[in-house]
Amino acid sequence: MTTQTQDKRGIVDEIVDFLYAEITSLRMLPGTRISEPDIAERFGVSRQPVRDAFRRLEAMELILVRPKKATEVRKFSALAIEKSRFVRAAVEAAALREAAKKCGKADGYQLDACIAMQHKALVQNDHIGFGDLDYDFHDQICRIGCVPYAFDVIRAEKAKVDRLCILGLAKERRMPELIADHEAIATAIKANDPEAAASAGMLHLSRLDETIAAIRVNSAAYFEDDRS
Repeated sequence: MTTQTQDKRGIVDEIVDFLYAEITSLRMLPGTRISEPDIAERFGVSRQPVRDAFRRLEAMELILVRPKKATEVRKFSALAIEKSRFVRAAVEAAALREAAKKCGKADGYQLDACIAMQHKALVQNDHIGFGDLDYDFHDQICRIGCVPYAFDVIRAEKAKVDRLCILGLAKERRMPELIADHEAIATAIKANDPEAAASAGMLHLSRLDETIAAIRVNSAAYFEDDRS
């Protein structure tokens, strides 16, 4: 790989990271138009790296690139969320069972530390920071279960609904409930009870149903029409 190619890949990564953070933190709301020339100017590059970044973000289902029309932040799709949750539930249930089988004392301390940080985010009303800590918690579970690759799937599926979760946290202030879920999951894992861990995990995932319903009523403009 040439130095020029490496530099180009680095620039594309920077653009992807910037737009990913803007979109998933809701600093760019669903439906917001993204200008290719503006992004190119911001990073001091030609339009080609921006196009490459756009293709990657489109593959993540975070933006909508349409020929001869403005690129925009993708709206939520109820159908895509349903598919994503099905895949995540299957993988996460298996990871939780493995973590419960293999959890030792040191692993339990790691889970407790993750939850302590979540309580800190709650006190600070830091819902964006809480989202990052949520990733850390589920990553730790996969590591305890010796299935770190499972988190690759979980992370990819979570990315598709992260914006929705943050919007729900900001509007409904659900952090205490979610932390309680994490505590129940951690308790089951530390007790080496695979079925209790999986059950607690599935209850945790089901919280999104209520969030989706509330946001579809209060922020209907943020959703795609899946009937079209």
